[in-house]
Amino acid sequence: MKGKIAIVGDGDSITVFKAAGVATFPAETEAKARDILRKIAREYKIIFLTEELARPLTEFLKRFDEEAYPVVLSIPSKSGSTGYGAEILKSAMERALGVDILFNN
Repeated sequence: MKGKIAIVGDGDSITVFKAAGVATFPAETEAKARDILRKIAREYKIIFLTEELARPLTEFLKRFDEEAYPVVLSIPSKSGSTGYGAEILKSAMERALGVDILFNN
């Protein structure tokens, strides 16, 4: 499992990652993304997940917060950012530090 990275998302959004050597797992629905995450969670240290799939999977993704790996990060898709990734980052910082040092809101 040494440093393996994966991305889960719609086919168009993840194609460019394949060229960079990242394992790609196409998923068009949240159900498919959930199944993929269950299968690859033990094999990859970092898993990127497009925001459109991450938002409806918020409760499911909380299980990954309890372990060091995998780190599941929400990223914008080809459609652009919905702001969900920033929301999650802000929440995690406030939980860890007790204050918002990045966004100052």
